[in-house]
Amino acid sequence: MRDEHMPPSPCTRGERIRVDLHVHTCYSPDCLTPLEDVIRAAQRQGLGGLAVLDHNAIEGALALREMAPFPVIVGEEIYTTEGEIAGLFLEEHIPPGLTPLEAVTLIQEQGGLVYVPHPFDRYRSNALGGRALGPIVEHLDVLEVLNARVMIPTDNQRAQEFARLHSLLSGAGSDAHSTAEIGRAYVEMAPFAGRDSFVRSLASGRVQGSVSSPHVHLYSTWAKIRRRMQD
Repeated sequence: MRDEHMPPSPCTRGERIRVDLHVHTCYSPDCLTPLEDVIRAAQRQGLGGLAVLDHNAIEGALALREMAPFPVIVGEEIYTTEGEIAGLFLEEHIPPGLTPLEAVTLIQEQGGLVYVPHPFDRYRSNALGGRALGPIVEHLDVLEVLNARVMIPTDNQRAQEFARLHSLLSGAGSDAHSTAEIGRAYVEMAPFAGRDSFVRSLASGRVQGSVSSPHVHLYSTWAKIRRRMQD
């Protein structure tokens, strides 16, 4: 992956920044947040970077990367036949409906990192789960061990245990579908300037944050209704 696509962080050497690794924008079908509002919310919460993981789309992430005064990781949350897999540091869209292994292969062909969001969330039908993780575990780079929208704490704990057992990097994200959620969960890590720098920083990062109120899921529901009304 070409590091020149990632603007350098304004932070000084030795400083640590907060990076929310799971943020949605209005380019997701269940989110209405404009890109400008994502930037303002991130700055308000003191974030030093974020990853955009819109559902089956990277256009919003690409646009936000050009707009934001902080590093934006272009990612995509991909619907596979077994559940959601995400790619970080992407430049090309990956279509939905692939098998997990096919999605992983396309992420890696771009030089991206394979990131698994909310793997053990029992209330999400699109969570990948242990049965699907097993066959592809050797291809994974980062496991989301703290997702702020997971309602049962033990589901995040299961992710932590899985990451530890398989020596995977630990990620954290708000899974924000509204500005109020951005920065709820994040990794405190050294500033980075691209994919390889990010991996090194994440290896020594600290997962921080807390879960959101269950009521945040109403934002997603309302966004879907609004989209249907507009169609």
